[in-house]
Amino acid sequence: MYSFVLFAIRTGLFDEGRFLGKVLNEWIQDVQEFVRLKLPHLVVIAIVALVLARLLRLVTNKMIRIAERHATVGVARVSQVRTLVGVVRTTALTVIGVIVGMQFLAAVGVNLAPLLASAGIAGVAIGLAAQNIVKDVLNGTLILVEDQFNVGDVITVAGLTGTVEAMTLRKTTIRGGDGTLFVVPNSQITTVANQSADFSAATINISVDFSADPNKVQEILQSIAADIRNSPEFKDLFVAEPQILGVDALKGSQLIFPVVFKTKAQKQFGPMREFQRRVRLALEEYHLLPGDPMRVFNAFGSKEESTQPAFVPHPDEHRPPEPTRDPTTLKPHESNPFSGE
Repeated sequence: MYSFVLFAIRTGLFDEGRFLGKVLNEWIQDVQEFVRLKLPHLVVIAIVALVLARLLRLVTNKMIRIAERHATVGVARVSQVRTLVGVVRTTALTVIGVIVGMQFLAAVGVNLAPLLASAGIAGVAIGLAAQNIVKDVLNGTLILVEDQFNVGDVITVAGLTGTVEAMTLRKTTIRGGDGTLFVVPNSQITTVANQSADFSAATINISVDFSADPNKVQEILQSIAADIRNSPEFKDLFVAEPQILGVDALKGSQLIFPVVFKTKAQKQFGPMREFQRRVRLALEEYHLLPGDPMRVFNAFGSKEESTQPAFVPHPDEHRPPEPTRDPTTLKPHESNPFSGE
């Protein structure tokens, strides 16, 4: 290459008026025009892009620090915010890079019309093919931003109930009570029932026999509930005092007393089990019968109110019962099918 340049200079190929000289002059003019008109525009675009990228980094880092400072649900929420921030940062940097790249291509004289047309057609095709994925990502973004649920929460979505094991912008993974793992696309999550939000309220229906004194039963239930509320094992789980609502229903020979426990989210099961265990022991201690829908209540058991004479059995009732005969040894009933005799 160096030898060719020396040869061109010696032979005068780049002299004024010759072909290579004219080409060299036009190149110099183009460079001068580019430096004078287009280069400042590109420098400004590059500076603006760098400033926007820097601001984007500062804002996203600020979001992460705020999430870490105010996180009340542990590391899971912070990881979700990091995921959302990463997606926002990547998307914004991609948009900035595409705009800057198109400006540079236009500055060097590249015709962007065919490129834009091809990109538009490809974008439409990809959008039609991946519209469900776009819906998943958009809905997942809203779930994270609105903090509808977090990893570890017990939720009901898309007709499925379980514990959230993982969640991304596209899908939510739920572990059912029997160990089944469900993967739910975020676009199918339209209604969320979060059972781990704020507190849980559990109602226990205690059924006793109709013969029991309702005031006595309510006193016993109130005492048991108070003991559980103040016990060292469960006192930190309650957010309100247990409520004994009295007789809620009369069903046959049953008296039904609902008892309401208001505890921290998903912490109601221990107090409920202990309460039912103590109720079982209390029924035995106070000689109370549990409610039974098949039991028939005859009387309140007051001897003074009973004025009817005692029942005297018929003399024939003292006879011993006849032995039961085998039905297979009985003769068939013979009758005339026409006369009925």
